[in-house]
Amino acid sequence: QDYFTDENRVLKKDPQQDYHLEYAMENSTHTILAFSRELHTCDTNDKSITESTVRVIWAYHHKDLGEAGQNYHGSNRGTKSLRLLNPEREEVLSASLPYFDLTNKDVPVPDKDTTYWCQMFKIPVQHEKHHVTKVEPLIQKGHENLVHHILLYQCSSNLNDSVLDYGHECYHPNMPDSFLTCETVIFAWAIGGEGFTYPPHVGLSIGTAADPLFVLMEVHYDNPSYTEGMIDNSGLRLIYTPVLRKYDAGVIEAGLWVSLFHNIPPGMPEFVSEGHCTLECLEEALGAERPAGIQVFAVLLHAHLAGRAIRMRHFHNGEEQKLLAYDDEFDFNFQEFQYLKEERTILPGDNLITECHYSTVDRIRMTWGGLSTRNEMCLSYLLYYPRINLTRCASIPDIMEQLQFIGVKEIYRPVRTWPFIIKSPKQYKNLSFMDAMNKFKWSRSEGLSYNQLVLKLPVNVRCSKTDNAEWSIQGMTALPPEIERPYKTEPVICSSSSCLSCSLFLTLLFVVHITASTIGNTGPSV
Repeated sequence: QDYFTDENRVLKKDPQQDYHLEYAMENSTHTILAFSRELHTCDTNDKSITESTVRVIWAYHHKDLGEAGQNYHGSNRGTKSLRLLNPEREEVLSASLPYFDLTNKDVPVPDKDTTYWCQMFKIPVQHEKHHVTKVEPLIQKGHENLVHHILLYQCSSNLNDSVLDYGHECYHPNMPDSFLTCETVIFAWAIGGEGFTYPPHVGLSIGTAADPLFVLMEVHYDNPSYTEGMIDNSGLRLIYTPVLRKYDAGVIEAGLWVSLFHNIPPGMPEFVSEGHCTLECLEEALGAERPAGIQVFAVLLHAHLAGRAIRMRHFHNGEEQKLLAYDDEFDFNFQEFQYLKEERTILPGDNLITECHYSTVDRIRMTWGGLSTRNEMCLSYLLYYPRINLTRCASIPDIMEQLQFIGVKEIYRPVRTWPFIIKSPKQYKNLSFMDAMNKFKWSRSEGLSYNQLVLKLPVNVRCSKTDNAEWSIQGMTALPPEIERPYKTEPVICSSSSCLSCSLFLTLLFVVHITASTIGNTGPSV
């Protein structure tokens, strides 16, 4: 039966019964229920099921539901974030396909909240073209919450094997110079995600002069409890084939360039940031490399703890298209590539906007763009084909106009320190711009006005090639396009109980495994 709960966590029978039992089976160890419902029931006691993350809550008791009502589940409960409508990829991989692993070797994880560890590897497959068809995370058992994300970068092919001897903290002053040659992201995995399988006509090319020879694996360790003595050996497994596919895959990092110029006031129930993959960048790069456009087939949306929703907006000739990807129920602990239901063509002259929604109601100081999970990001990783020489298409908002909002009039020039220092007015004199922003008395109305200002500011264009090269538009200033804000979602179409259209219908399977100590009359509830 269809039940719901209120703020007092009391179960109540729903007067509108929208869940339908399709199948049930029980034996001495398992209870299996298959049930279905429409995606949009327009029942105030139901949540619509969309392409966003869905938090599935489950609970059961070893005794059946009695006349007195549902038995309390006790510790037999849990929750899991899922993307119920993310289309499945049919795997046609042979179990005998070769693979190689890129794993850290006994990395001591520091007792601090955020560590980025970098290790250089050499791709073992050389001299002949192959295609990587699947990438799987290899997370050390017990470290599922420690390893937050793994990025794989292509590095300069002019390096030698001496760079393989040791790992080091990324973004550190003493970081090896060779790490600076690694800027092209070729794969991204984030916490909660599973293995990624490329479509049958696309693969990640390895083994030729244009392909990665040296790669840098960046592992983000999230250790907010400052646990000491942890040793990690996590990494990635790359499965490959000599049977070539039609297209080489590429990755474009789009959104907001990670910097202090991206900032969010405290105490805001909602604040919106936008990162622009500008018309100018796509016009130049695609116009030169692929005038017919590229085909995007998957997207990874990425933010940190304050993130609540992310949307990837797509504009063609100034007209907004259907969202490229979105997650209106963003879960920091569940980030994976979303396969697109239909591949999307990106053409010269198009522009893309990564729109991130944040909540900082529980914070009393500014939130800054940065690497820590307590800092923020607003990024989209686009998997596409055929591969072109464009690795980053992003933007940075103008910082001086942001500071003028809080009354800053002048900074010390030339800029010799970072963050730079304010000269006037008196209340901010000799403060860094970070300290000045924190000193400002933010209210929700001030935060809202600031948000409206930031979204209209000119942006500095980031338009990068491989090997640290740049398209000519890099560093230039562009105005954000005149668009409708906020994005208006398509109206929900309610389905009647008599219209069980396949396109609006979802069947779920719920399986409970009962251990020997609790075998009996099982009565699961969801």
